[in-house]
Amino acid sequence: MANDCPKCEDGLPPWMATFADLMSLLMCFFVLLLSFATIDAVRFKKMAESMQDAFGVQRKIPANEIVMGVSVIKQEWSPTVSEQSVITEIRQETSEVRQEHLKMQDAEEQQKQQEEQEKRQQEIDEQAAIEAAEQQLQNELEEQLNELQDALNQEIDQGLVTLERKESSIIVRIQEKGSFGSGSARLDPEFHEVMARISKVLAAKPGKITVAGHSDNIPISTGRFRSNWELSSARAVTVLHSMLRNKDIAEDRVVVEGLADTRPLVENDSPQNRAKNRRVELILTRGIDEKIQDLNDLKLN
Repeated sequence: MANDCPKCEDGLPPWMATFADLMSLLMCFFVLLLSFATIDAVRFKKMAESMQDAFGVQRKIPANEIVMGVSVIKQEWSPTVSEQSVITEIRQETSEVRQEHLKMQDAEEQQKQQEEQEKRQQEIDEQAAIEAAEQQLQNELEEQLNELQDALNQEIDQGLVTLERKESSIIVRIQEKGSFGSGSARLDPEFHEVMARISKVLAAKPGKITVAGHSDNIPISTGRFRSNWELSSARAVTVLHSMLRNKDIAEDRVVVEGLADTRPLVENDSPQNRAKNRRVELILTRGIDEKIQDLNDLKLN
């Protein structure tokens, strides 16, 4: 009887069952991964629009806002209005504070630029004032030098007095010839008239007046003068007293120096050169600061 039973047909290969189980497990695994995953709504919407254009999907769901779904497993999408989160509020407040801070920075920067501009303008004005004062000072010194030349024309021709201009100073050199006797500090009576003309010109303009006495290098030792220091100082004081006969010259403008033979004009190698070094100098010095002050006083008045 057993031999009479028909033979069954062969089924699927044995590996097919294992392959089917494997595919089922893989599908479940990817479904689980997809269900656990979250998506970027903006990126998903762009991807959906791209897929719609690519595959010709005609169905359109109007939405006023971005889809708020969190998983692609959900089949229905509806626009929702979410409440404002705390993070959004913090960001908004931070943005407002930053704007205020930027405004403050802009105001400070503008103020700083304005201060720098005012400072530069002040420096320009000060430089212009200095240049104007220097120019006016040079003009006054030139005018004063011309006045001295006119007043002392005869003495200059005789070689008794010489004039020199150095930057902001005028130097009046009174030679020993015609003013002092040899080894004496007594001023020649006729020279007081010359000193009166010099004093008149010096009194017309402000400035510091230095009266400096000089001698040659031949030592002197007399009953009155122990050295050339005393002789040069005594001659400077004598010229000072003669100059101060003009009451328009204030005493606080004058400084007296006795320099002996420390600052010769020429070498003391001949009688002629030594005679040039025996002199008394009146140095009128005009400072730029004084001139600026004078200009400021004029502006205030």
